[in-house]
Order: sequence, then C-alpha cells, then structure tokens
Amino acid sequence: MVPTASKILVIDVGGTHVKVLVTGMKTPIKIVSGPSFTAADMAREVKSALKNRPYDAVSIGYPGPVVQSRPLREPFNLGAGWVGYNFRKAFGKPVKIVNDAAMQALGSYEGGRMLFLGLGTGLGSAMIVDGVLQPMELAHLPYQHGKTYEDYLGLRGRKRLGKNKWERKVHKVVTELREALAAEYVVLGGGNAKKLKELPDKTSLGSNENAFLGGFRMWTLKKDSAIRRPAK
Repeated sequence: MVPTASKILVIDVGGTHVKVLVTGMKTPIKIVSGPSFTAADMAREVKSALKNRPYDAVSIGYPGPVVQSRPLREPFNLGAGWVGYNFRKAFGKPVKIVNDAAMQALGSYEGGRMLFLGLGTGLGSAMIVDGVLQPMELAHLPYQHGKTYEDYLGLRGRKRLGKNKWERKVHKVVTELREALAAEYVVLGGGNAKKLKELPDKTSLGSNENAFLGGFRMWTLKKDSAIRRPAK
C-alpha cells in the first residue's frame, strides 16, 4: 500500500505521444511515441525525461485491454513488447496499469453510476459504480449491419457517415447504453467528443487532462469513492 502523501507518477500512453506527470508538477511532459515505440523505449524515455524527479508509485494508462495490471494484447499503434514486460522492475516502484479509457474515467468520476465513452480513433469505454471501476470493451461488440460500435462511433464511422449522421448515431447509442446499463450520467472523452454540436441528455464533456487525475486516484480510490454527484 502506498501512503496517501506519496508522489505518484502517471503515464498516459498514446499512439503519437506519451504524456507524463508526477504529483506536484503543473505541466505534463510529452514524449513522442509511434509505431516502433516499445515498452522498453517508454520506460527509458520517461525516466530520462524526469531527470531523477522522485516518485513512489506508478500509474499507467494503456491503449488496450488490461487485466490485473497486465496488458492482454500489443497496442495497435505502437511497437511490440508490451505484453509480459516487467514494468515493476523497469521503474523500481509499485505499478498499476489500467486501460487508458478507464484511467480517464476515474478522473471524470463524480459519484454514483457513471458510464464513460471515449470518442477517439476507436471507442474506449468504462463504468464506475459507487467507486468501483469496471473497464469494458464495448468497441468490438456487434451493433448494426455487421459492424461494431467502434465502426459507428469511432473515427471510421465519422468519416463514413459524415458529421451530421455520425452525431445522430452518437446520440442514439449513448442513450441506448445509458439506459441499458442504468447509468445516472455519461461522460464523453476523446478528441471527437469535442466535435459534437450538442451533447446527449445526462451527458457531459470530459477532458484528456482527467487521465492524470485518474492516475492519482488509482492509488486513493477508496477515499475518492466517497464523492457524490451534486444534485441538479
């Protein structure tokens, strides 16, 4: 268990950049990633960028499915070597890893039953119920006409449908998922969420910066789970 006052290193892994923040820092450090960028590259570049800045534990948001702090598949837009990599040994500190959408969901959480959907190149998803995080993989579930939820809500869907039809589909799917999962509210993250002209009912816009708050909360979730969404 890491003490509450400890410094947490948060690493948000992306296909073009890795963003890094340590407790007490005001501005994240950006490291260029890319299709040949491996887990070993990430660990080396992060430690070099921090220039011996101290930290006591590490949170990693990973662009792929994660179970028990272990990536299950290699990332689509990065190099190989992530599955089975010893992050604990590389950083010399306790490490927790979650899906990147789940980490941003944690940072967006305001209590109760929240559904998080990340509208980016693909579709990230997670749900938090009374402080308990459940990462989900809704993206590749069949939806309509032989296509998946990601085929409609992700970047491919926006290009195929056009911005107006895509936005209508986002409203429809968000409403369907909110009702099916009995979520009290929905948070939409990801770059394409900002392109919506209007938000669906009971939905708010998230921020990519919430990923860092989520990374800090990964070590203090029991305390933060006492948060309750303000009544409207």
